[in-house]
Amino acid sequence: MARLLYRLGYGAYRRRLVVVLVWLVVLVGSAVGALTLAGATSTTFSIPGQESTTALDKIGERFGSGGGATARVVIAPPAGQQVVAPENAAKIAELVGRLAALPGVTSASDPLDPKAPSVNGDRDLAYSTVTYEAEVGAVTDAQRTELTDVVADARAGGWTAEVTGEAVQAPPHVGGVVEVVGVVIALAILALTYGSLVMAGMNLLTAAIGVGIGTLGITITTGFLELSSTTPILAAMLGLAVGIDYALFIINRYRQELRRGRDVGDAIGTAVGTAGSAVVTAGLTVVIALAGLAVVGIPFLTQMGVAAAATIVVAVLVAVTLVPAVLGYLGRRALPRKHRETAAPERGFFRGWVGTVVRRRVVALLLAVIGLGVIAVPVASMQTTLVQTPPAESTQARAQQLLADGFGEGFNGPLLVLFEGSGAVQAATEAAREFADVEDVDVVAPPVPAPDGGAALLTVIPESGPTSQATERLVDELRERLADTPGATAYVTGATAVSVDVAVALDEALPVYLALVVGLALILLVLVFRSLPVPLIGVLGFLLTIGASLGATVAVFQWGWLTAAVNLDTTGPLISLTPILVIGILFGLAMDYQIFLVSRMHEAHHRGAGPHDAITTGFRQAAPVVVAAALIMFSVFAGFVPFGEATIKSIAFALAVGILVDAFVVRMVLVPAALALLGEKAWWLPRWLRWLPELDVEGTALEEHVPDGDRSSVDARG
Repeated sequence: MARLLYRLGYGAYRRRLVVVLVWLVVLVGSAVGALTLAGATSTTFSIPGQESTTALDKIGERFGSGGGATARVVIAPPAGQQVVAPENAAKIAELVGRLAALPGVTSASDPLDPKAPSVNGDRDLAYSTVTYEAEVGAVTDAQRTELTDVVADARAGGWTAEVTGEAVQAPPHVGGVVEVVGVVIALAILALTYGSLVMAGMNLLTAAIGVGIGTLGITITTGFLELSSTTPILAAMLGLAVGIDYALFIINRYRQELRRGRDVGDAIGTAVGTAGSAVVTAGLTVVIALAGLAVVGIPFLTQMGVAAAATIVVAVLVAVTLVPAVLGYLGRRALPRKHRETAAPERGFFRGWVGTVVRRRVVALLLAVIGLGVIAVPVASMQTTLVQTPPAESTQARAQQLLADGFGEGFNGPLLVLFEGSGAVQAATEAAREFADVEDVDVVAPPVPAPDGGAALLTVIPESGPTSQATERLVDELRERLADTPGATAYVTGATAVSVDVAVALDEALPVYLALVVGLALILLVLVFRSLPVPLIGVLGFLLTIGASLGATVAVFQWGWLTAAVNLDTTGPLISLTPILVIGILFGLAMDYQIFLVSRMHEAHHRGAGPHDAITTGFRQAAPVVVAAALIMFSVFAGFVPFGEATIKSIAFALAVGILVDAFVVRMVLVPAALALLGEKAWWLPRWLRWLPELDVEGTALEEHVPDGDRSSVDARG
């Protein structure tokens, strides 16, 4: 692989204009395609075949879909007044008329309609349901603005008016101010690492081209497939982070080769053949981990994983083709002026760091394991849900609070029970009487029969809120009671029921997926390092990283610790997707650091250095770039936390913490301490495994087959 990548890098250098133009054409073509073919994304998660999802489909068939996206406009007169007072009823009628006349709106319900009133028991609160023609996620920004303007006007005269619902939930977007801050921090770290703003800008620009092509490609896909709104953000966040890091590894090696006296073309080919081998291996690891989400059999997770994996593939291709082409234009200017004739001074900090870890290896190992174990403790109380809580100061949150105060906590998360069969109406009537006495049931509405009489729909309002564990227990209890319904088949659905079903599916899939990625890590690292202890250390370190990452996330997002630091308004269960996505992404990134850091130690050991000398030499060579890469990745992920979209916020936080823990504690303390403790045994491989093929990520074959000063002949020989 090393010699193949050498030829690829050297070829990109020789034909750099063609390579640059091809990538620019692909970028422009992707942008044009995104503008003309993009479709809407989905803000909901469900799993085909689950009871709750099946029930929603059947309700649509039996009772009609009910139109497009909806919003609830909640209104209350000044304190002490009732909505049914004549003057207040007139104002509500005027408001309903304005809502019904909004662009894209098909209907707005009258809260005071005697046939279907939507007024609370104290008659001091009411709501109107506004239905749009557009589906969920397709309501335009202009339509949302006009709706919120009408609601704002309704507050005149001391009235309270707020709005919530799927129609006012704007789809998340990529490229906000907060994300730009993360990119600026990454640029500053690159400038300090390179000692050159030009090199920093070049690194960032090539990564941006890769992530731009990846996310634009995903945008084009939305015109043909329904994708989650989280998918492009996740892909952009991960693609930008790894794109910057992969280019950094190759540029850093290129600069090292220039300092060793190689000419520009030779240095580029060598950098791609050596560091590029590690980049390809690391990228392949991330791709397999993300694409491996398909094995859990959950469609929206598969879409997220495949989309993010495709973005990683683009990042790797950019790193091994576009980066060497641009380096060809920069030539020796890639080095700071003062280092173009002399070697860069070695940084004593890293020599001192690894020296201390190697000398105090037992203490360092124990501190790392115990410290990460303590941080992981909150994982034991982790709760997950798909029901998202809006920001505390938003109109959606205020509307939901008004509804909870006026109608009960469970009003925001009703449960729907569908009965199908010849005895559906009778079964629903009997169930309504039975459910009225069930614990945590507040109200049971009269059953609504389907037009053909073959089905009936029952609405159950819990006493507890939609994210409450009590409501989740109620879902289970209702299903148990309905397991053997005479004359009908019963289904329980609703937002909380969907959340319960997805959480159960994810909980069942998580051990399978964790076993898959751990097994993959062991196989990959055995092939790379031809050692059994090194993979075991790497995998155990990865498990500690996962524990600390999710533990810190539970402490902040569920327990409420340090919420001000992440601009968190409300606490509660984590989004159900968080654990499995964090495991998949951190696995790939952790293996990146393991490969980049330990491969230099393995290279030194392969060349005859003793166990401790190999650790020290490899660490001093790789640690500076690993530190820079980790800080860059942390800044990119952390940029999505303070004002990020709700679904991505906890995921970004978990990834940011995981990166810091894995790079600075696991890979730079635990791994060198454990290797030093094992000594020569760290590189032991049983005889029965020595038949395995060798992945040469250090470019040893390149060094052995292509002597210094004669590398250009590789391109000619093929």
